[in-house]
Amino acid sequence: MSVSSGPLTRERVLSAAVSLADQSGIASLSMRKLGQRLGVEAMSLYNHVANKDDVLDGMVEVVVAEFELPSPEANWQAALRLTARTAREVLLRHPWAPALIESRATRSDVRFRYAEAVVGTLRRAGFPIELAYRAQLTLNSYIYGFTLHEINPPFEPEERQDVAAAARLQVSPDEYPFLTEVMDMILQAGPSRPGRKGATTHASEFEFGLDLILDGLERLKRELGRQGTEV
Repeated sequence: MSVSSGPLTRERVLSAAVSLADQSGIASLSMRKLGQRLGVEAMSLYNHVANKDDVLDGMVEVVVAEFELPSPEANWQAALRLTARTAREVLLRHPWAPALIESRATRSDVRFRYAEAVVGTLRRAGFPIELAYRAQLTLNSYIYGFTLHEINPPFEPEERQDVAAAARLQVSPDEYPFLTEVMDMILQAGPSRPGRKGATTHASEFEFGLDLILDGLERLKRELGRQGTEV
């Protein structure tokens, strides 16, 4: 299917590339297919992008630009929580993006603005620069890593009980007492179904991990303050 509306621009090329990857996966992306989608010869694309690497870097910019930046006026935890949530939602809309973002070394104003906003939020909240930097890396690793696992899970949530039941038969309580407890807990909880009260969801698991990170950062900041470290 070709898309032809208005003159060809870099923005249209990148938008079409994102749409193609969303529909068919990043492996499907080629300059030829991108040209077909835009209704032009592939050679026409090189008036707007240097090569396929330039397209990939531009696609990263398009996706990261969808992240909601933390508000300077908001509480730092609330601001970073909202940013993390929206980043996850964006990445789920573009399931090819987490791995691509992590694999691209090229930086751009879009990525710089995102990093500046996150580090700036932490600095304004009183975090020393080294801790702010490490916190940003931790948040990014968590967002991208969790979402990658969510996009490519070893099994679906509704299969959790079957997986636990099969594994339970292979696990000796004497050798693995705590792992046995986990499996028994899953089996006793009952099937995980959409809308079931208490059912574990990806969203609730994401919030749990995010709470651990943000609460841990707050405790560390307070401890540094008590020690008289610059804040």
